[in-house]
Amino acid sequence: MSNKKGNNTAELTEPVKVFKWDGVAVKNALDDGVREVMTKKLPYSENFSLMDGRLVICGLAVGIAMFALAWDFFHPFPKSKPILIGCVGGYFFLMGILTLYTTFKEKGIFVVAMQKDPAGLDPDSTWEVASKMKKFDDVYEISMRLIDGKTGLDREAAVVKSVADFIDENGVICQDLIESQVMKLHNSLSSGKKDN
Repeated sequence: MSNKKGNNTAELTEPVKVFKWDGVAVKNALDDGVREVMTKKLPYSENFSLMDGRLVICGLAVGIAMFALAWDFFHPFPKSKPILIGCVGGYFFLMGILTLYTTFKEKGIFVVAMQKDPAGLDPDSTWEVASKMKKFDDVYEISMRLIDGKTGLDREAAVVKSVADFIDENGVICQDLIESQVMKLHNSLSSGKKDN
């Protein structure tokens, strides 16, 4: 008798447990729970272009740092001074661009999901989900935005809850509660309602 797991859709997953006093870990775990609902429970595919932009900026910065290191290795310090100054300046410039990108372009968005048009005639609709949680605070805000592929119009909805609404006293993430809240937001936007 084989003990191997098959491709069973009802396969049980182990619950996620976090240290409930670590705000960053809690926010990341809740974000992962929301991402799971948007990409696994709903028939949407995740779009990584927003995160790819950040990776390109970081990759360029690392490339500049590696070039400076290699140049200094083959042309020791007194000779490499102008190149090192240029590379350090370029690195800090790219870090400034990265800060602007994450502040004004990403805006806390951690998942972008594409909803394909069933007929394949209209452009895909885009779902963006962002979250906020202040340091030393228990308030977790989820905001969802739907950009309709057909009309180009966008609608937004948000919900503000305590993290205690999604985590039990042992620090276990209650995925069913996250799913319920995300589906409420999703349904309010997909039906055209502006309220929660």
